[in-house]
Amino acid sequence: MGAGTLSSRAIIGEFYKTLETDPGANWIGPLSMLFTSDQDSETYPWLGQSPAMREWIGGRNAKGFRENGITIANKHFESTIEVLVSELRRDKTGQILTRIRELAARTNSHWASLLSTLILNGTSALCYDGHAFFDTDHSEGDSGTQDNDLTCDISALPASVHGVVTAPSVEEMQQTILKAVSAIFGFKDDVGEPMNEGARSFLAMVPVSLYLVAAKAVSLPIGTGVSEQNVPADLNISVVPNARLTWTDSLAVFRTDGNVKPFIRQQETEVMLKAKAEGSEFEFDNDAHQYGVDAWRNVGYGYWQHACYIQMT
Repeated sequence: MGAGTLSSRAIIGEFYKTLETDPGANWIGPLSMLFTSDQDSETYPWLGQSPAMREWIGGRNAKGFRENGITIANKHFESTIEVLVSELRRDKTGQILTRIRELAARTNSHWASLLSTLILNGTSALCYDGHAFFDTDHSEGDSGTQDNDLTCDISALPASVHGVVTAPSVEEMQQTILKAVSAIFGFKDDVGEPMNEGARSFLAMVPVSLYLVAAKAVSLPIGTGVSEQNVPADLNISVVPNARLTWTDSLAVFRTDGNVKPFIRQQETEVMLKAKAEGSEFEFDNDAHQYGVDAWRNVGYGYWQHACYIQMT
């Protein structure tokens, strides 16, 4: 695009075009629920799981909201770039539009950044039941004590398949992922009913250093050198690398086909791009334009019962 035609209108149009065509990390939707907000914070009273069917004795036994819940306060986020008028005039190679596309891509990656922070802090940050999201002693009503902060002793496998915790073998990674899946299947609600007996789709999120072995682990037969079997045909276990994770010997596994997700995304305003451009006082005073994106939003923890952190030892 020539220097004489690169207007603020063209720049803003390019930003929104890129924003629509680049949705960001593909795991955001499967792991989180999006809610709109119209105030500074929102409180989510927690239902627990819907009650199981029971024999009709003495009338209906209605189940209401539980007392515990979570409050998420909206925060204001922004990112702004400044372009000199001379740069607009001299740009012959499209560098400014490239920066605008990068701004849109960074905007789309913001949800991934916020959610990754929740995941990394999951062993200490509290969720709706007053425990850390990943914890060894969750308990509600008649659920009993439940653990979604796991370890997997990979040394228990035969010596012929041993790696190390930061570079496990395929077999060791298989056992680690399946232990987390098995734990998720076993979680119960506040009346002692299984929460995930219908689960069929899971996502293993790993640091980049563990991605190749994890991808092989879910695509090859399960084997320890003694016997082999395939991952059950009715289970779908996918693997995604997350470059924001700082773990070296750990991963997280999530259920992705539940009606309630492990995380909440809360949005008060849509992403907006604002400009101080042609004819503005800023242009007159600084011989430059500014383009700033902002949004009011935040994230929080949803169902810990659809998530497991697991560390190899």
